[in-house]
Formats: sequence, structure tokens, C-alpha cells
Amino acid sequence: MTWTIIIILILVGLLFLILEVVVIPGTTVVGIVGFVLMIVAIWQTYVVYGSTSGHLVLGGTLILTLVGLRFALRSKTWDKVMLKSNIDGRANIIPEGSIKVGDVGISSSRIVPTGKALINDQYFEVCSSGEFIDPENEIEVVKIEHNKIFVKIKK
Repeated sequence: MTWTIIIILILVGLLFLILEVVVIPGTTVVGIVGFVLMIVAIWQTYVVYGSTSGHLVLGGTLILTLVGLRFALRSKTWDKVMLKSNIDGRANIIPEGSIKVGDVGISSSRIVPTGKALINDQYFEVCSSGEFIDPENEIEVVKIEHNKIFVKIKK
């Protein structure tokens, strides 16, 4: 086995180990394969090139693995690929007095069993009582529980 193959096995094994630690949670085939590739490369170095070369490759592999894992686990490494957007959504907050049972509105999306509706010139997340309501139907508020607005088709 040549030095090129040994180095490739060690680097691919290290890549698999880093993937195991950082990307793929738990002990999976990727981590085991990476570990086995590194062990085979070290073993072949001992067999083909002798114990001195084997010790050097073993030590170099350990140092390379520790440096690679340290680099991969640093938080600044992942800043370039990390999602940095904030969630600007909000819960369905119903201002007091803005809506009451009996108010009428228009469904702005399909309500199956939840959707959006325009009631008193404000958009709200609403729920139906099990029926599907298509957009642009006139609806009526039948019940308000906590932050949930229940509607039905106005007849």
C-alpha cells in the first residue's frame, strides 16, 4: 500500500468522523466507517513500512483528528453557514374588544380546519368546527377560546 492511499484513507476517515460528530447525530455507520478507514491506514503503515513509520502515522493521525475536531466544533467555523434570520411571526393575539361572537368576516384562505380570515378589517388565524371553508366565503364568529377564534359559514 502506498503513502498516497494511506493518506487518503486517513483523510476520508477524518472527514467521516467530523461528519459523525457535527452533522449526523448518534453513532451511525458514517462514524464507524471513518474510524475503520483510519485504523486500516494505520495498520497498513505498520505492516508495510515498519513500526517507526507506524508510530509516526499513529501520532500524526491522532493530532490531525484532534485538530480537525477542534476546528469543526469552534462556533466561528459555522457562522458562515448558520441561519441568522429571526422569526418575526407572532401568536394569534386578539386585542380586547376588537372581535366578539357574532362578528362577520371573509375567509381569505382555505380554512381546513384552520386558516386566515378578515374580520373587522383585521386578519386573524381562525378555526372551523370541522367543516372546510373555501376562500372568499362570508363567515361568522361562533366562539372565542383563549387565542382561538372559531368560525362557521354565514347562512
